[in-house]
Amino acid sequence: MAFYSSKSKEKSGQAYSKIGRNKEEVASLSDLTQTFSEVVNTFSYDDLLRVTDYYKTYLAYVIEYDIRSVLQNLVTKNILTNDEAKIFKAKEERDGVAGVESFISDLMNKDSMVLVNLWQALAEELARFPSPNLTRILKEVTECGPDLMKEIQASLHPTPIKAHIKGLHETHRGSVYESTRILEDQASTGNPHTRAVVFETRYTELMVIGQYKRTYNETHHELEKMGKTHAELVEERTKVKCERIWTEQLFRRSPGSETPPHIVVVSGVAGIGKTTMVQKILFDWARGTQYQRFAFVFLFKFRELNLLDTETEPQMPLTRLIVRHYKYLNDPKLREILKKPESLLFILDGLDEYKHKLDFTQSKFCSGPDDYFPVHILVTSLVKRTLLKGCSVLITSRPTALESLDMERVDRFVEILGFFPAQRQMYFKKFFGDADQGTEAFQYVEENAILYTMCFNPSYCWIICSVLKSHFMTPEEERGATPRTVTELFVMFLHNILTNHRREAKDQRGILVKLGNMAYYGVTNRTLVFYDKFQMSTFGLQSAISSPFLSGFLKEILQRESTLEHTTFTFYHLTIQEFMAACSFYLSPSGRVEELVKNLDSCKDGRFEILTRFLAGLARPSVFKTLGGILGEFERKTAKQILEWVKKIAEQVLQGGDKINDDDVLLDQDKSKALRVCQWLYETQNQKLIRDTIGKDLKMNFSRTTLSPLDCAVLGSVISCSRELEELDLTGTQLTPECIRRLAPGLSCCRRVNFSLCHLTSTCCSTLSSVLSSPHSRLTEMKMDHNGNMKDSGVDQLCEGLRSESCKLEKLSLYSCGLTSRCCPVLSSVLSFPHSQLTELTLDNSKMGDTGMDQLFEGLWSENCKLEKLSMSQCGLTSTCCSALSSVLSSPHSRLTELELPNNKLGNSGVALLCEGLKSENCKIEKLGLNSCGLTSRGYSSLSLVFCSPNSRLNELNLKDNTMEDSGVDQLCEGLRSENCKLQTLSLMRCHFTSTCCSALSSVFSSENSQLAELNLSYNKIEDSGMEQLCEGLMSEKSKLKKLNLSSCYLTSRCCSALSSVLSSPHSLLTELNLDNNKLGDSGARLLCEGLRNPNCKLNSLMLSNNVISDSEKENLRSLQEELKGTGQQVDIKI
Repeated sequence: MAFYSSKSKEKSGQAYSKIGRNKEEVASLSDLTQTFSEVVNTFSYDDLLRVTDYYKTYLAYVIEYDIRSVLQNLVTKNILTNDEAKIFKAKEERDGVAGVESFISDLMNKDSMVLVNLWQALAEELARFPSPNLTRILKEVTECGPDLMKEIQASLHPTPIKAHIKGLHETHRGSVYESTRILEDQASTGNPHTRAVVFETRYTELMVIGQYKRTYNETHHELEKMGKTHAELVEERTKVKCERIWTEQLFRRSPGSETPPHIVVVSGVAGIGKTTMVQKILFDWARGTQYQRFAFVFLFKFRELNLLDTETEPQMPLTRLIVRHYKYLNDPKLREILKKPESLLFILDGLDEYKHKLDFTQSKFCSGPDDYFPVHILVTSLVKRTLLKGCSVLITSRPTALESLDMERVDRFVEILGFFPAQRQMYFKKFFGDADQGTEAFQYVEENAILYTMCFNPSYCWIICSVLKSHFMTPEEERGATPRTVTELFVMFLHNILTNHRREAKDQRGILVKLGNMAYYGVTNRTLVFYDKFQMSTFGLQSAISSPFLSGFLKEILQRESTLEHTTFTFYHLTIQEFMAACSFYLSPSGRVEELVKNLDSCKDGRFEILTRFLAGLARPSVFKTLGGILGEFERKTAKQILEWVKKIAEQVLQGGDKINDDDVLLDQDKSKALRVCQWLYETQNQKLIRDTIGKDLKMNFSRTTLSPLDCAVLGSVISCSRELEELDLTGTQLTPECIRRLAPGLSCCRRVNFSLCHLTSTCCSTLSSVLSSPHSRLTEMKMDHNGNMKDSGVDQLCEGLRSESCKLEKLSLYSCGLTSRCCPVLSSVLSFPHSQLTELTLDNSKMGDTGMDQLFEGLWSENCKLEKLSMSQCGLTSTCCSALSSVLSSPHSRLTELELPNNKLGNSGVALLCEGLKSENCKIEKLGLNSCGLTSRGYSSLSLVFCSPNSRLNELNLKDNTMEDSGVDQLCEGLRSENCKLQTLSLMRCHFTSTCCSALSSVFSSENSQLAELNLSYNKIEDSGMEQLCEGLMSEKSKLKKLNLSSCYLTSRCCSALSSVLSSPHSLLTELNLDNNKLGDSGARLLCEGLRNPNCKLNSLMLSNNVISDSEKENLRSLQEELKGTGQQVDIKI
């Protein structure tokens, strides 16, 4: 269709390629589609209109993901014209979800057939794209049928209230409305007098998803953990894997369930919007737009409940708890209200701030609203449903506190992911009030990897907007530099507060030192809430509590008029607390840095992670200049100590020797440390420090790690500062196009990069192409194996960079990247490009076929082609391409020295054609792989002739997994004995021959012409008789064999005497012998030991696994190994 766009193609392609469904799921979806189509036709037009309007927001979310397909379906059904479809597509691209809602509204104004076809088109989409949200909608409509209208009406109309309670109900509704219509907002850094905004003008819908119930035990900083989770989901995957939950859906019945959920848990990290979501629920209930099935909604904040367990009132009933929070409910009618628990919603906000652990294993719970219990047991009883059974409970919490909750009792668990890109932009526009100014600020943030990724968190969004609003409102000529790092952002945040409150605080520095000391105490002891009578006094802040200056950092949690008569304080966000803690070390000359460093070194739970970043970021002259003008000189000694410590730790982690396990694999814990120190280095923006720390030969390993775009931006920047990195290994690390874009500055400084199993797409390849064509690029080797979504379009993009004059790439591996013959012309153009430096190319496991190979030949024949190694294993090649390939080998321009063609059906005829080229005087092939190529015993005579050719340079040949049989080996041995034969390494593994041919092989060993030094005969039926014949040749003074593999060759102890003689022979050069998977037994092992003890034995590696050797004999072998070591003979015996 003409309205088809590349954007939608990319989105749908990414989604569908990740969907793997079994037959049962496909059948189930097919049944749902069919049943739904039948049910939707039973609705009247008016009812279908109401249903569509009810689901409009949710349908828009689903359709926006791939509106192209829905439009195409409607055009096919003649419901829309092509021109109408184009208009709707343009509207969606311009307005996003709002444009899709407008599209649905337009269809609702047409006749009933159009509406039915829209729903049927969506049902048909389910087979291609089983969105959890779309599945839920269709199931709800199918299960309820026309009765759905009753549920819709019930959800929109309030629960009937008895006349004598109505007055109390209206009082409560009015009170809740007044307490929620204003969005609490700290004083803006640009305008200290702004204290609050109307809720509706600022509120931006959060992205909330339904997830599996799970246990949390986070040891990392919560923000970072969520940032990583968010990075995995933000690239459109949410709609494929997770069901989005709108706020009004939290207590809605799920399809297949007879009752709605009663216990709902909302999880999310600090600042992600949990409390704001609670306010939204209360606000919507109070104004009558949502949650109308609840007659009363009660909010309790856990931090307030902390203050209720006092000596004077250690226990209280639920009625008393409610009245303490809502004085006007001190009425006998309250007990009558509580008799209808199904109409009650209790919201418990901030479980992570509760000082009690909810214990569901205790023996006694509360069962009546007038029973006296400690408050934490009242809460537990509500969740356990022993108290007011049938009521609904909503709990919010950070992930770290959820392990104290009995998740088996939870009916619905949802997680707040924060803002997705469209919501971030919406927030900016609402915050700035001026759409143009908001867009300008957002565009700046979009270009800054660090700030943009931070914007998933609404609290960070607020901080960034506060700083940038002040920045962008300043005349351009007076503006300072815009922030790039997290530290720079917070420095600007602090600078604005200091500037705006200069007259209001006489001793700003002194107050900040005290505030920082309290903040550091809080970070160290995991304290987020500070009490005015305790901590505030302890840190000398009691006199500054009323100062507007302090309100820039702290907010009062409970107002003085609160019924609880306590005022507590908390920093606006945990990160502000960490920043102020770091600042205190630069403002105070107390010399606490040594103590700080000890804490940083000893801490294992990640609580100082962000604090350390700020400490590193504050050690910059630009910071001293920005803040020093207002606060006075910063402690330069602190900066020097911190930077020395950062450099020491970074060198230990990045270049240390104790971070590798026995398999030479970097441990996950050490990868986390490496990433962490890179984040510190990035914050310093100190290029000399970074270069000195990283050096020139460093290898960075982030394989199988979770990297967010933010992490990638940090790595990209740090590596680019170092100017040169030996190797970056990202194997198995899932990288989105955004990740690759953020890594790009650093990639051009790497010599080798491994992108295997990174889920790369063609979009990623476009960025990598730019890296390759960069004039400063140092990249010479790139592995991109197992990226099935790259496909031909990705290679097309990559080749643009490979054809650049600036490209220095020499080695490229594209194993199993979903390639076909369609990409071969562009690859061929790279090979023939005069500036191409490519010498090694791997295209294994691609659907090239003979057609693709023919197209590659054009580049391989070119005199500009510098390719020396080509691997095309399992590429669908046959004998048809072998004649042309033979011509390439015999071309005077060809530089090929290694050719791998395993797992292709070349057959005897194909190999024979290939051998003609191998005999050419122009042929430079030294290594050839023909394993699993369909050779039979008749096909080896042509290879034997190659060995005999004086022009042949072949010294390594792999014939594994071909049906050679004894006659084939005999033919091969004729060539191996030739004076022209240069073969040194030969693999005949699993070639189906027996002891019959061993005499011929033995004659090769004893031939004075033979150069054979390495031979693999494993998995052939050689047996003891064959082994004894081989030993005759091995004892010859002319034998040059050093490595012999006889694994799984049906050997027993009877051949061990001959083998022992070989080891004892003064002429034997054997250094490696593999005898795994035979039946040598104890007697065989003892005979071999005699040979090992002989001074003539040159063996340094002997493999005897799975040989029916007893434990006692194994111990003897280990003792022999130690004994030989004492004589200076190193033999590694593996048993």
